[in-house]
Amino acid sequence: MSGQERRQELLNIIRSAPAPVSGAALARELRVSRQVIVQDIALLRASEIQILSTARGYLIQESPRAVRIFSVNHTDGQIPLELNAIVDQGGRVRDVFVQHQLYGKLKADLTIRSRRDVERFMEEIQNGASSPLKNLTSGIHYHTVEADTEEELDLIGEKLQELGVLL
Repeated sequence: MSGQERRQELLNIIRSAPAPVSGAALARELRVSRQVIVQDIALLRASEIQILSTARGYLIQESPRAVRIFSVNHTDGQIPLELNAIVDQGGRVRDVFVQHQLYGKLKADLTIRSRRDVERFMEEIQNGASSPLKNLTSGIHYHTVEADTEEELDLIGEKLQELGVLL
């Protein structure tokens, strides 16, 4: 298999996967080293293919049709309610960020697209040594949310309003 054929197959695997695909899994599937995968990803990115690296692996960053920033405030216990409300309405949570008085804008990529992603995120918070970024700013934080349509973003806003977390 040529390098170009391998990179095309790599793209096919990532695009068809329901969740991010690890570099190790790609290396096993394509029967190459992890370093070859890293180099292939770099070449694909250089050709302007939007490949996002997450803690769980690689995924294609498709161009969303609609993007909106939601300003929210809630307790730690309401995190799954907030995130599930977004994904249940067809949204994808791209990131979370806060505006800290001393440090300025602090941002973390999330890439949450499903209830399963929400569960994993909550497990990471519960098992980790860190607390949610929102706790630096008394709960006030922002999410960049993408969806296929503006109507889906409107539904997300309505649902967050119903939950009482939208500012």
